Amino acid sequence: MNHPDVLERLRSVLGRGLITDPKALKPYETDGITAIREVPWLVALPDSEAQIEAVLAVCREHGVPVVARGAGTGLSGGARPVADGLVLGLSRLNQILEIDLENAVARVQPGVRNLAITEAAAAHGLYYAPDPSSQIACSIGGNVAENSGGVHCLKYGLTVHNVLGVKLLCIDGQVLQLGGKLMDSPGYDLLALTMGSEGMLGIVTEVTVKLLPTPPCKRVVLAAFSEIAGAADAVGAIIAEGLIPAGLEMMDGLAIQAAEDFVHAGYPTDAAAILICELDGVAAEVESDLALVSRILKAQGAFNIRVATTVEEQERLWLGRKAAFPAVGRISPDYYCMDGTIPRAKLAEVLASIGQLSEQYGLAVANVFHAGDGNLHPLILYDSNQAGQLAGAEEMGGRILELCVAAGGTVTGEHGVGVEKLDQMCVQFGSAELEQMHRLKAAFDPQGLLNPGKAVPTLTRCSELGGMHVHNARLPFPNLPRF
Repeated sequence: MNHPDVLERLRSVLGRGLITDPKALKPYETDGITAIREVPWLVALPDSEAQIEAVLAVCREHGVPVVARGAGTGLSGGARPVADGLVLGLSRLNQILEIDLENAVARVQPGVRNLAITEAAAAHGLYYAPDPSSQIACSIGGNVAENSGGVHCLKYGLTVHNVLGVKLLCIDGQVLQLGGKLMDSPGYDLLALTMGSEGMLGIVTEVTVKLLPTPPCKRVVLAAFSEIAGAADAVGAIIAEGLIPAGLEMMDGLAIQAAEDFVHAGYPTDAAAILICELDGVAAEVESDLALVSRILKAQGAFNIRVATTVEEQERLWLGRKAAFPAVGRISPDYYCMDGTIPRAKLAEVLASIGQLSEQYGLAVANVFHAGDGNLHPLILYDSNQAGQLAGAEEMGGRILELCVAAGGTVTGEHGVGVEKLDQMCVQFGSAELEQMHRLKAAFDPQGLLNPGKAVPTLTRCSELGGMHVHNARLPFPNLPRF
């Protein structure tokens, strides 16, 4: 694309905040899934809502696609640029606008780091609950785009459960205030619609999040199992007793070894799997729940149970889990991180099937996941320098997601669809659901300029796949935009 008028107008708006140099554009070619790359035409780095509005106006007038980008830690290609489009980087909008103690909320700009919200609220005995493993770097705007979760999502929910309001700037220049400091608003729940919308409906310029009181007491339990199935069954047994831990995470043997070698968390490397269970609340409740959880873990075959009571011990156990992704990066030239969700009762069955796929494709898999809510993160190890291994990893990843759907689950739990899971969306949804998603997209973005080609596959694509859930889909609405 070569529009001198566009460049001139954008420079007048952004000044040095417009990047055109090919070398400077290179860092924006990918998000956290580095196998998917595309160098953008331009990168815009606005530092105010007014600049964002001006950039969108230019792009709307000239038909320039816009891909919003936060910290670039996403894992589905959702922030992958379009070759003839503009990347709208929101990292400079990084101010915490308000900590409202009376309403226990924070108003922040989209570029604020997830962890920075808790750091700002900690002095008041409050914190922001969703805590993705990338929370030290990921931005709240990106969390909204992907509906991110984290290790404490079992008890405290995903982003959608912790955001009370957003300010959304539409492609036509309208500003929508969805929600606010109240727990609910009348009318359709457009606020929830923005969670996980992957920048396809509008640009989030402000977020109001719920702050929670810091629990007075915490205990973190590590349980080691000699069989993966025993750990998986223990998850269901804990929930069946009516307990909802703050976090309930699982790692298999390969992930345990990698994490232990990396951060020395004190994990038992002779275990086939470990569970990390965090209990929080008032002291009497925590101690009672701890006794019950310990009995359940022993009954399910745990051969080593350790309880961390001090803050330092607890942080050490969690450090291994949160560092699992970079730890696996130390033992393989490349890895492909998947993200699917299944019913808890299917954990052992699906993990066994993943093991069979690993043997079939000749690619090792390290399993690290939010066991309590069935959100799997298999890490498929491969070497992109070896012919066919990347293609094999991608194909195997698709089959894992199809396993999730067949088990009654879904193709994503918190990483979003992006471009990675478009084909598997055809497995999960029928033509009626996909048509409705396209109608919704068209209502917000009739030109299809915002993050085109992401999250929702065209019916044509699904039809061409053949044998998929919508292989007989027709296109009954010829005037409907095909993004």
